[in-house]
Amino acid sequence: MSTDVDIQFEVRGRAGFVTLNRPQALNALTLAMIEAMDARLAAWATDPAVDAVVVRGTGERAFCAGGDVRAIWQAGKDGDPLTRDFFRAEYRLNRRIKVFAKPYVALIDGITMGGGVGVSVHGSHRVATERTLFAMPETRIGLFPDVGASHFLPRLEGKLGLYLGLTGARLRAADALYAGVATHYVDSARLPELEEAFAGGDVTLAGFTGDPGPAPLAEHRAAIDRCFAGATVEGIIGTLQDEGGEWATTALKALRAASPTSLKITVEELRRGAKLDFDGSMSMEFRLSQACLARHDSYEGIRAAVIDKDNAPDWQPANLTDVSAELVAAHFAPPPGGDLTFD
Repeated sequence: MSTDVDIQFEVRGRAGFVTLNRPQALNALTLAMIEAMDARLAAWATDPAVDAVVVRGTGERAFCAGGDVRAIWQAGKDGDPLTRDFFRAEYRLNRRIKVFAKPYVALIDGITMGGGVGVSVHGSHRVATERTLFAMPETRIGLFPDVGASHFLPRLEGKLGLYLGLTGARLRAADALYAGVATHYVDSARLPELEEAFAGGDVTLAGFTGDPGPAPLAEHRAAIDRCFAGATVEGIIGTLQDEGGEWATTALKALRAASPTSLKITVEELRRGAKLDFDGSMSMEFRLSQACLARHDSYEGIRAAVIDKDNAPDWQPANLTDVSAELVAAHFAPPPGGDLTFD
C-alpha cells in the first residue's frame, strides 16, 4: 500500500484498491485525497495490469460521509481559494468515475453521503451492506445535492430523486437497492472474501449477493410520486399537508429544517439536470457551488450542523416566500472565475 495516510492505493492481483482512510472523520474527503484519487484512476484506466477498481472506507461506521465541509467553511471565512479548488477537483473526479471504462466497485459499507455518493454512485457496481446509510442531506446545510446528483436524481423512477434531494431522506440497504443507488447487496462479513474475488479477476459477484429484505420506501412510493409532483416547493408542502400521516409529517419536518433558498435552487437544479448530459450537469453544479459559497446560508448551515452543532440555523431569507425567482436564477449564472472545464 502506498501514498498519503488519508487515502491508500494498492494493486492486489488484478484489482486496484482505493482505501479512504480517515475513520475519525467518517472518511470525509479532503482536496488532497480527491486529487490523489483522480490521478491514480487516470493511471489505472490505461494500466493493463489492473482489470477493476475497488473503493472502500476504513472502519465500520462509514464508507464516506461527504466532503470536508469544516475545511470549506473555514476557507470561506478566510477567503481561501479552497472554496473553488475543492469543488472543481471533486467534480472532475466524479466525471472520471462516470466515464471509467473498467469495472468500478464501491463498497458502500456504512454512512454514504454527499461526497461519498460522488465516489460511488457513478461507478458500475455499488455494493450495499446491512450497515449502509445513504443520504443527500445538503439542503440542511444551505447547499444543494451535488457530486452529479443533478444528473442521477432526476433519472430515478418517478419522483424518488426529488424526494431524496429535497428531504435528505436516509436509505438503508433495501431502500438503496429499490431506489437504484445500489446495485448489489452483500453481508459485510463477506466483504474480505469478496475483495479476494475481485483481486482474482472476478467482478460478477456471483455467490456473494443476498436479500436485504423488503424496502420500506416501496410502501410510500405512490405517496412520493403524488406529493412531489408539484412544480414548486410551496406546492409540494401543500400536498404533503393534505396527505397527512407519519410519512408526510416526517417529510414536512425535513423540508422545514432546510434552507428555503436551498430547497428552491434544488427544484430548479433537478428540473434542468433532467435535460442535461453529465458534463452539463457538473458544469451547472459548479456554478451552484460557487454561488452558494458566496452567500450566507451555506456558512450558517455548516456552522449550525458541524461547527457549533446547535442545529439552529438562521436562514436568510428565512421564508420560502422571500426567495425570489431572481435569487434562484442568480445561482445558475457563470461564476466570476469561469465555468468548470474538463481535460
